[in-house]
Amino acid sequence: MVKAASLNEWTRLQCFGHRLHLAVENAVKKDGRINRTAGVCKKLVGHFSHSWKARSALEKAQKELNLPSHSLISECQTRWGSRQMMISRILEQQKALSQVLSVDKKLRHLIPNWQDIDVLESVSKSLGPLLEFTDALSGEDYVSVSYVKPVLHLFNSSMLLMREEDTDLSKKLKKEMRDYLNEKYEDEDTQKLLDMASCLDPRFKMDFITADSKPQVKARLTSEMMTTIMTCQETAAASCSTEVECEVAGTSQAKKGKRSLGSFFKQSEAAAKADSSQYLKDAVEAELNSYLLTPSIDKEEDPLAWWKTHKAVFPQLAKLARKYLCIPATSVPSERLFSTSGNIVTCQRSCLKPALVDRLVFLAKNL
Repeated sequence: MVKAASLNEWTRLQCFGHRLHLAVENAVKKDGRINRTAGVCKKLVGHFSHSWKARSALEKAQKELNLPSHSLISECQTRWGSRQMMISRILEQQKALSQVLSVDKKLRHLIPNWQDIDVLESVSKSLGPLLEFTDALSGEDYVSVSYVKPVLHLFNSSMLLMREEDTDLSKKLKKEMRDYLNEKYEDEDTQKLLDMASCLDPRFKMDFITADSKPQVKARLTSEMMTTIMTCQETAAASCSTEVECEVAGTSQAKKGKRSLGSFFKQSEAAAKADSSQYLKDAVEAELNSYLLTPSIDKEEDPLAWWKTHKAVFPQLAKLARKYLCIPATSVPSERLFSTSGNIVTCQRSCLKPALVDRLVFLAKNL
């Protein structure tokens, strides 16, 4: 049996989505222009949230200007990406908002000026692509740990790469977010874990591992595969010895059966193979090289389904894949579970017993 990765390996990753959210927050908080513009947006959204007349006027303006009939989005501190969604919606409805607010002199101060619009566009252009990654890496129904290394490579090579057409604010935000993420994942143990997970994913293998790290990754895989084989052999030998002892004790008076001549050669061959570390190493290296030479699967396919099909071809690697790919790169599932508990144990249901709460949470998440 191969145990799943330890808790320390999971906590070392923490939550990729959370770190990405913190990278955005740290980059935004350091710039006063963004904080001021975000305050203007909050006041603007608050006005339309508390006035049904303003909402009706906005719907009318949207029809006149052929804009989507979307309501404004308010920023929420506990919801990742809510600031970006608020900014994108305001930029989308900019003309309709200006038309509604310009009618009343008392509300004209809520209209974002050209400087605010420049800041909003820079922030939206820099942070918009990251919102999809935050949602994608917060799932619980698919493998996520092997995505961390490729996503970091994608950020450094294209997504957060500074371009000539970017404004100074966009370049600053991209640099600060890229530096923050690289710093958080530069730990040697974390890099080893990410390399192993990425290599055991048939979609990526060695594609996103540096040339200097590839020999080390192969050596670690070989070592763990040999350790797994030795552990399985020791367990099987102990189990076989126990069964033989029980059988001898139970059938001491039974007639001894005849053994075929070939069984002696088979037993001696198996013993020689078990005692030969060089044989194990050659077998392990052959399995690893064969896996690396197989074509990579499509990036949309499920790696767990692939391993289920090929576990007979790569038995030792399949065990390691089950060990590493089960690590979630996000804490969102547990946080969703806490939210479910909060929705069940309300002020009106505060006398529920713990056992009943456990059952209700289980039913809510599994039905």
